[in-house]
Amino acid sequence: MRRTSEVLAAASSALEDAGLRGSFLVRDLDTGRELGLEPDLLFPLASLVKVPLALDVLELAGTGDLDLDEQVLIDATIRVPGATGLCRFTEPASIALADLLYLAVAVSDDTAAEALFRLCPPEQVTRRLRSMSVTDVTVRHTIGELHRSLASRLDPADAHLAQTLAIDSATQGRGHVIPQLDVSMANSGSARAMADVFERIWSGTDLRPGTSDRLQELLAGNLLRHRLAPDLATDAASWASKTGTFLHLRHEVGVVTHRDGGRFVVAALTESRVPATTQPVAEQTIGWVARMLHDEVRGYAEPSRTG
Repeated sequence: MRRTSEVLAAASSALEDAGLRGSFLVRDLDTGRELGLEPDLLFPLASLVKVPLALDVLELAGTGDLDLDEQVLIDATIRVPGATGLCRFTEPASIALADLLYLAVAVSDDTAAEALFRLCPPEQVTRRLRSMSVTDVTVRHTIGELHRSLASRLDPADAHLAQTLAIDSATQGRGHVIPQLDVSMANSGSARAMADVFERIWSGTDLRPGTSDRLQELLAGNLLRHRLAPDLATDAASWASKTGTFLHLRHEVGVVTHRDGGRFVVAALTESRVPATTQPVAEQTIGWVARMLHDEVRGYAEPSRTG
């Protein structure tokens, strides 16, 4: 097995070659051993924000302040653009809160998340995180705010212009001309902070009975499995996660549970400097780097990049 410093150097080199910068952290949930690559670098969270949102909804349901059986009307006043679920509906629909949770987390339905944010506003979700001693994940706006960015105002044929602006308009201090990409104004967090959130979900620490189990179930049902799952999920290892994608951002955080009982939270938050929407090499590299760090923490040899 290579020395840890060599693993980190190889990971950094692979990200550079793929046109990526990333914040990565892998943590053994049973021993606390961890390994990271710029783990405290803040990124806009994109759809990762749906995890603390769902956590707040479930906690309020646990106190009786929300009823998961309650029906919510989804119509044009709440619908936001998106590729999945209710975003694609053309007619009003009545959906139970419990089903909105499923759609927001497992299907990454932005309209479902927007409906949940109407009940649990961003500042309330942030207070929940602070009560759990999670200090570096901050929720400042709803999912609908993402769709008021430049990307939503451009014709799909001009999407590369939004990609270019996202890449070229950042400051050294992580500021940005697009507010939703400025870490001081956007929903933001780091790999370490998101790993902390997932560790609390898997341990149940500071959560009411039922919240942990339901959130783990929702994350295990994630239908978007193109980023980290190919490198971490096997017949002997289950993968439960949430992805986040917006303009040049590509994130995923989850927990891999091995047949031998080992449990590892894996957090990968990245941004690309390549102005393209579809980047298979970037997706593959994110998975490979995450797997390499995971295997180092677990004590395995480095995986092959070709299989």
